[in-house]
Amino acid sequence: MEKIKLSILPEKLGICHFDKNSPIPDWALEGDFFSITRTSQELSIVYPQEKIPGGVLFEKDWRAFKLESVADIYSVGIIASLTKPLAENGISVFNISTYETNYLLVEEKNFERAKEIIL
Repeated sequence: MEKIKLSILPEKLGICHFDKNSPIPDWALEGDFFSITRTSQELSIVYPQEKIPGGVLFEKDWRAFKLESVADIYSVGIIASLTKPLAENGISVFNISTYETNYLLVEEKNFERAKEIIL
């Protein structure tokens, strides 16, 4: 497997939680980076935290590593190769997968340690 290349998104992110029947707010559709996931149990939105409006329930201070290596949707083991050493060091991860790449979010308090482990 080729060396995995990661970059770091500059902003802190918030992970917002909404009721499953909540409409997607207009503000969540603006900007360069956001992730919206609806399931039968909830609506989750990942968004730059300084732009999340007041009154929204969210977990703050998450930082994101972006997978830059060329990988396709059928690649095997890439996420495991990154998350396993983090888990072994007690660092939890919030993963966002897209068709073309992945983003690994870690809490700001673990960010420097995570960089040492996976970069």
